[in-house]
Amino acid sequence: MLTSLIGRIVAASARHPLIVLLFAVVLTAVALVYSSRHFAMTADTAELISTKHEWRQRELAYEAAFPSLQKLTVVVIDGATAELSESAAARLAAALAGKPTLFKSVRRPDGGPFFDRNGLLFLAPDKVKETMEGLLRSQFLLATLAADPSLRGVLATITATLQGVSHGQARLGDIEPLMSALAATFEKALAGEAAYFSWQALMAADAVGEPAARRQFRRVLLVQPVMDYTQLQPGAAASDAVRAAARSLELDPSHGVSVHLTGPVPLGDEEFASLAEDWHLVAAAMVVSLLGILWVAVHSARVVFAIVVTTVIGLIMTAGIGLLATGRFNLISVAFIPLFVGLGIDFSIQFSVRFLAERNFHPELRVALTEAGLGVGRPLALAAAAIGVGFFAFLPTSYIGVAELGVIAGLGMAIAFGLSITLLPALLSLARPAPGGMREVGYHSLAPVEAFLGHNRRIVLVIGLLVAVLSGALLPFVRFDFDPLHLKSPTVESMVTLRALTSNPDWTPNTINVLAPSLAASAPIMRRLAALPDVSRVVTLQSFVPAQQDEKLALIHAAAARLGPALRAVPMMPPSDPELQQDLAAAAAALRQAAAGSPTDSAAGPARHLAEALDRLQRAAPDVRAAAAEAVVMPLGVMLERVRALLQAGPITSESLPADIVADWIAKDGRARIQVFPQPGREDEGALWRFAQAVQADAPDATGVPISIRAAGDSVVVAFLQAGLYSAIAITLILAVVLRRVRDVILTMVPVLLSGLLTFATCAVLDLPLNFANIIALPLLFGVGVAFNIYFVMAWRAGETAPLQSSLMRAVLFSALTTATAFGALWLSSHPGTASMGRLLMISLGWELLVTLLFRPALLARPPAQHPSARP
Repeated sequence: MLTSLIGRIVAASARHPLIVLLFAVVLTAVALVYSSRHFAMTADTAELISTKHEWRQRELAYEAAFPSLQKLTVVVIDGATAELSESAAARLAAALAGKPTLFKSVRRPDGGPFFDRNGLLFLAPDKVKETMEGLLRSQFLLATLAADPSLRGVLATITATLQGVSHGQARLGDIEPLMSALAATFEKALAGEAAYFSWQALMAADAVGEPAARRQFRRVLLVQPVMDYTQLQPGAAASDAVRAAARSLELDPSHGVSVHLTGPVPLGDEEFASLAEDWHLVAAAMVVSLLGILWVAVHSARVVFAIVVTTVIGLIMTAGIGLLATGRFNLISVAFIPLFVGLGIDFSIQFSVRFLAERNFHPELRVALTEAGLGVGRPLALAAAAIGVGFFAFLPTSYIGVAELGVIAGLGMAIAFGLSITLLPALLSLARPAPGGMREVGYHSLAPVEAFLGHNRRIVLVIGLLVAVLSGALLPFVRFDFDPLHLKSPTVESMVTLRALTSNPDWTPNTINVLAPSLAASAPIMRRLAALPDVSRVVTLQSFVPAQQDEKLALIHAAAARLGPALRAVPMMPPSDPELQQDLAAAAAALRQAAAGSPTDSAAGPARHLAEALDRLQRAAPDVRAAAAEAVVMPLGVMLERVRALLQAGPITSESLPADIVADWIAKDGRARIQVFPQPGREDEGALWRFAQAVQADAPDATGVPISIRAAGDSVVVAFLQAGLYSAIAITLILAVVLRRVRDVILTMVPVLLSGLLTFATCAVLDLPLNFANIIALPLLFGVGVAFNIYFVMAWRAGETAPLQSSLMRAVLFSALTTATAFGALWLSSHPGTASMGRLLMISLGWELLVTLLFRPALLARPPAQHPSARP
């Protein structure tokens, strides 16, 4: 009955092609209008997984408690000198804070007024003492430069020191580093090159509160942008604003500063940018391979045109009905595009190849179309129903992205089948492809292969069983790569910056957060966690209250009493250019005199070198002198301001901490955040999982990247296993109802199982892990496998004894090749996740073809019992 109904539909479509085409165009227009008016897409990955999971509920509770720590952009500022990076960070932070429509907050976790004043208090007492002693030794230098913070003041300091050398009160070597650094800076300015000078690098590192081995040439801003989830790159506008602000402030390499972005927001945004980076190459490969294989399959440009038009119209309709059903697309559900194209083209190829085969026996076009509908309509209907129900079986899973994909793809299967028996015959009727284009539709050359497989059926089946057992034994070795960073292009700015930033263990993203009822209650938890061998350190709000403050403040205040008056002196006006020329000449003369008076001193050479540079600078153009002066004076101002701030340190308590710091560690309801760091150098997948397990053993409600990426991966894997199980049950039930024989159902599903086992075994042998990207290809692979097996079993039931030589084999072969080459072109993508999807598709479809050629003919070699309803 179904067969005859499909035949009548095809015949009607062939008789009235213009009406069918007009109706299809109207529906397409409606779908386009609806899609354009109601298009919505969320790029928020947090919405892809159900909030019913305990780990997601803990994440949401943490995010609600500390909203200022979520959806951040990390602005990494590197300077040629510490002063350049400090100045750049301060100016850029001020510029971004003035754009509240783009940024919710802008913070400096490694700087700002609080740390500028109180940074010394976080050092050990002996380090504070050394720092103060170093500042006091530089008292004359600091006083002179504070009174005259210009190049004139610097030259005056050198001249005064040289006078001390001439009177035996100082050594020329005392200022050798200063002379060498100034000479190098001035020579670059004279050569027209970028010149940078660092007072911090010259002075004893402890004098500015940082160990020499860790002089900071990097500053970091934490920016919370306003997100727009209607865009594929929700944070792009804010990121563009950061870059624009940096350009307007001349924070670029030509000025000794580089600004780069990383963090959750840029990493997510650049995911789409890297996907689109080589889209033209991938798209071109897809289109060329698709059209080329379709041509080889049907040998008719008109038939190819009909197939392509049917597929495009079906895709537009599916997009419209998908939006109607789900309300929006997400990052996973957009995969309905390759699913529809792969399976939709399969339906069209099946019908078209059967039509061309019937054309050899029925030259009249409409008769051939009707016969094709009668021949393949029922298998296509069963395949569409089975695959559609299989996709709908994704609905009960907790992976919302996949559930919505199942809805759209399931509806798409109905559309693809409907168009293959209405629009496609109508287009073929209008195109009127010439008869006789394919005299041999099947592959008679495969007759010896088919005969061999039939004669050695038992051996082939035993080999297939052994292969299945061996493949099953390899399943435990199939890996799932839980790290989403492995799916991102390693060359994009956010990834390069992340690697550079996390080389410092203080900036690792792999920390775990624990919520304590209060700050007081966090103390014992902190001590227990700190004792774990997988933990390097634990931070709470109390960590921002330094110990031994009285001792440290006494040292700082004593130094401030001696240095404060000089540092607060009213600075002199900078010299005019003629005055500066005079100072340069005088300093050069003093340097030569000092070098002549100390011929055996190793510093005599640097003194003469600086004198020569000063002479050249004195004769240079005014703009060259201005550039040289700026290279020295700008960092001088930064250094003096920092020293002034350090000497203003005061007592710190948890109550006196700045509000923005408190908000990062104490929730509004009083709960306290505890941040736990892993051991440096132990951040591979296994070590992070041990770290997470160790922390959760003491704090089960902990959350953080090491926990969430593993939990998310487990949730995705379980969701796909559930979806696969539900799909298999649903498809088996449909096959049982239609085929009505347990044996026939088994014959349909066994090759699907075998090709799936071979695919996973290959992944294990080649160490190709499943991941959050390529696992999306599994529904397509499952659907294609089920469809192919339904076609062969239905043909076998209808009396086909030589499937490898039939038109069906040609249709299946080219359907698989079309899908494999078109979507295998994803392998060319520079995006690791997309490329992994292409690899998995190629591997799976390769095994599917091999099973089709070698195993399935042996499985179906024994003819079935007579079915009265079978159509010969």
